[in-house]
Amino acid sequence: MAPTDASTLGELKESGYTVRTVKEELRANLMAKLRAGDDVFPGIVGYDRTVIPQIQNAILAKHDIILLGLRGQAKSRIIRMLPRLLDDAIPVLKDTPLNENPFNPITKQGREMVEEHGDDAPIDWLPRSERYGEKLATPDTTIADLIGDIDPIKAANLRLTYADEEVIHFGIIPRTNRGVFAINELPDLQPRIQVGLLNIMEEQDIQIRGFNVRFPLDVMMVFSANPEDYTSRGNLITPLKDRIDSQIITHYPKSIDLGIEITEQEAWQDRANGADEDVDVHIPHVFREIIEQIAFEARESEYIDQMSGVSVRVTRAALEDLISAAERRALLNGEDETTVRVSDLIQVEPAITGKVELVYEGEQEGAQNVALNLIGRAVKEIFTDYFPDPSDKEKGGRDAYSKVLNWFANGNEVELEQDMDFTTYAQTLDQIDGLKEVVETHTSPSSPSDTAAVMELVLEALHQNSLVGKEVSDGEQTYNDIMGSMLSGFGDGGFSEDDFDDEDDWDRL
Repeated sequence: MAPTDASTLGELKESGYTVRTVKEELRANLMAKLRAGDDVFPGIVGYDRTVIPQIQNAILAKHDIILLGLRGQAKSRIIRMLPRLLDDAIPVLKDTPLNENPFNPITKQGREMVEEHGDDAPIDWLPRSERYGEKLATPDTTIADLIGDIDPIKAANLRLTYADEEVIHFGIIPRTNRGVFAINELPDLQPRIQVGLLNIMEEQDIQIRGFNVRFPLDVMMVFSANPEDYTSRGNLITPLKDRIDSQIITHYPKSIDLGIEITEQEAWQDRANGADEDVDVHIPHVFREIIEQIAFEARESEYIDQMSGVSVRVTRAALEDLISAAERRALLNGEDETTVRVSDLIQVEPAITGKVELVYEGEQEGAQNVALNLIGRAVKEIFTDYFPDPSDKEKGGRDAYSKVLNWFANGNEVELEQDMDFTTYAQTLDQIDGLKEVVETHTSPSSPSDTAAVMELVLEALHQNSLVGKEVSDGEQTYNDIMGSMLSGFGDGGFSEDDFDDEDDWDRL
């Protein structure tokens, strides 16, 4: 309901204002938004037919909610958007500790104010921005933090006994009375602290230190949790879980396109600030797809702990690192614009290694090797959306690259440095027979820099399909004949059948 100009209890009565509970507010305002066709959760992508309808159903049912999902699935963002469904402002008794309903105060201070001043009791209007509270659950969280405790200093200063209600220091949940309160990572709360929430969830009241005083709270409780925490770091006690009306499962983007949309929304891409040093970095769409595919590959990798999840923060940070690598190269070469390259992808490794947890086998592989493996798999997967599959001999997919492969088979190689200027980069790639022809036959690059970037993409894809060799050193990648690359690694020790784990290797030998 819209606020009035009332500044006293009497004026509020005369205005005809009716106080609603928090859940009634949320329900009524959600109904109005749905009927008007408004976007209730703007900026939340990929949940239109799954999570968002379930949250809306829970609000319409006046439920308390827990969002259960892996890291980086927008749980906290959704929770912090719930106060948007509250009224613009609500009336509260002025200078009372618990945002008290002027028609029904719940504390001794509020009751005495109404008894003393009657209809002249002063009121304030509390905006929705001040009706949200949040606490990150940590093992050291106490009942005093959440609910409250006896304040001996207040008792001494006011010369009150511990039996007096006024010596209570209220915790963060009571102070969010008539609002929305969220606890993130709920299972990290110690079980004995979780027990303290039971009354709030069912009876909507609190008791402090055995006081024979009932404080009926009006609060919507919302929680978040990671499924791993249900059985590992912490545990959600059954009575509390039973009192949470709706458990809603979140998820990662289900398609590359949705992932791209989320990453573009979250990543810092527009870096121009009008300075002379600004660089215009162009990102061909295929590179955005590769970045997203890295996350998809990670979510299926045997080296990565899937219980911990692979956050969408991986793709955001990876795209930002990719742009920065291109930006840095352009600055070193005095260029005003550039296009991202396959050789820039190695620079997204830090965005991966810091955000995934490895299983035992992965730890032996090494985090950096796992990251590079994921990048390679992503390139290989996305490449066939644009070009013939190099691994498909029966349908002639490999024939499209015959000139390129023959060029390398004749003992040629190319060296591509990370910081190579565009002119040198393009000239180096142009040496390879048939490479530009492959690109122009199957794609339509919009500029020479795009053409060169896609030419390198073809080389990398051929390498990922074990058709072209590759040697990597600091800041430099050398593509060469696959047989020469393999045999050079054996030295004087010869080689055995175990060195050839691909049927194609024997075919070429």
